[in-house]
Amino acid sequence: MGVPQLDRRPRLRRRTIAISQTLLIGATVLALAACSSGKATTTSDGDDSTAADASSGKSAGGTVSIVVIGGSSSDPFWSSVKRGGQDAAKAYGSKAKVTFLGPQNYDNLGPDAAKLAQTALSQNPDIVVGPDWVPDSQDAGYKAITAKGVPLIIYNSGGTAAAKDVGALKYVGSDDEIAGEAGGKAFAEAGVKHVLCVNTQPGTANQEARCKGIKEGAVSGGSTSTQLALPAANFGNPSAVTQAVKAALLKDSSIDGVVTVGVVDADSSAAAIKSASKTDSIKLGTFDVSNSQLTRIKDGSQLFAIDQQPYLQGFQSVAQAYQYVAYGLQVPANPDLTGPALITKDNVDKAISGTKLGVR
Repeated sequence: MGVPQLDRRPRLRRRTIAISQTLLIGATVLALAACSSGKATTTSDGDDSTAADASSGKSAGGTVSIVVIGGSSSDPFWSSVKRGGQDAAKAYGSKAKVTFLGPQNYDNLGPDAAKLAQTALSQNPDIVVGPDWVPDSQDAGYKAITAKGVPLIIYNSGGTAAAKDVGALKYVGSDDEIAGEAGGKAFAEAGVKHVLCVNTQPGTANQEARCKGIKEGAVSGGSTSTQLALPAANFGNPSAVTQAVKAALLKDSSIDGVVTVGVVDADSSAAAIKSASKTDSIKLGTFDVSNSQLTRIKDGSQLFAIDQQPYLQGFQSVAQAYQYVAYGLQVPANPDLTGPALITKDNVDKAISGTKLGVR
């Protein structure tokens, strides 16, 4: 998922569309915990939370305590992030204790995300991993973490500028503006002239950056793009999003492309296109990946999906956090980009294989 953050970071100049990452040998154990209004409660799921039995690590008894701030446990994107952390954990067994904190939903994201940083620090972790979705709300909390001498890794949203601003070690994830440009260019190359970017989290940095990148990529190919900003409460509400997108399509007949900032809204937009009787004239694209997106890409009813590879975000962020605390190791690549990887009909079969393994 690309949860929010206001676009205060400079554009990175790396223009690759498919990015190959070297997987790091490392691991931790990831536990999901639901958090409502910033009050996180840790839950144990199988071997998700374990105590160390080795002498490595900074904490007493050798345990390395890692707190990971992420999205809602009901968001499928974060299931892939969790799976990445779980797979990384297999290399270290019980040498780390990882707690995953997340909001119950995204209706009040800024204030809730700010409270999650406070909750993370209150648990006296050895290191914190978190996304910078809403800098105006979150940065004070992240700066409080680093001011206490607790290392911090920014991942998923924010980029290197946000990481530097709050004193974090580095950034792991995709660059949303570059990802958007890749999608905008793909639309233009397919002959789309007017792309509607459906944003159910307006005002949040990574989603605004995605729509901005879509427009830049479209314009570079001689096309254009406008944004349909919907209330955050519509996120995950298929009926509301479907009706809003349908109304926009019927109002403006020049729209011949639709892109959504997340997979749930892509399903709703696909329904809207069909309901508006425009399946033959409008091409669909989305950020992030799900089985329904891949099915549509394979049968030709969806043009592409822009994958930021959340599995890698979970794997690499948690593994690097453990290695930094336990061994003093630090990967020099900054940003450590996990995307964008554009999934089209040409490579969709490989992506489908990945979903069967639970990593896409």
